[in-house]
Amino acid sequence: MIGIVNYGAGNIFSLTSALSRLGLSYGMINTAHDFEEYSHIIIPGVGHAGAAMEKLNQTGLVESVKKLTKPVLGICVGMQLLTAHSEEGDAQLMNIIPLETKLFDKDLGIKIPHMGWNNIQIKNNLLFEGVENQTQFYFVHSYFIEYNAIFEIATANYGLQYSAAIQKDNFYGVQFHPEKSGAAGEQLLLNFSKLNN
Repeated sequence: MIGIVNYGAGNIFSLTSALSRLGLSYGMINTAHDFEEYSHIIIPGVGHAGAAMEKLNQTGLVESVKKLTKPVLGICVGMQLLTAHSEEGDAQLMNIIPLETKLFDKDLGIKIPHMGWNNIQIKNNLLFEGVENQTQFYFVHSYFIEYNAIFEIATANYGLQYSAAIQKDNFYGVQFHPEKSGAAGEQLLLNFSKLNN
């Protein structure tokens, strides 16, 4: 059973639609007690990282998330919340993975936000089992997570190389939207549902 952290900052409909298509059962996490009911946890997120962190703080769920030992997947802003700090709103985040979330530099001659399909370079990782290297995933973001070889499990290029997916222990994050990335995205969600604690 997949638990979705319901803190008012995620586009939950497209995610639950994808999980339903895959036949994966899910429910919403609203209280710390709810975490016990699920084997896998997803933190969705769209919009402003600082505002999302504020909403997550208001739920009182942050300490519970940090203590989780079961597989956790942060999607888009949900991934950024796993990092230490975001330039968006100069926000202190959960600091589960000690990385910085930074604003793309328009001086690189790129459009911001980065919106649309982009290839990713994949490291050997169970999250990407059955997904070919250089597969395209769907991105919508103005902020990126700095590249760091220790935590990086996939990279993308958009003016510079950045982390498209990261992992530390049981915590995983993807900057793209697997729920909007067709068959490859659904494969990733299925892989996540099969990860062991």
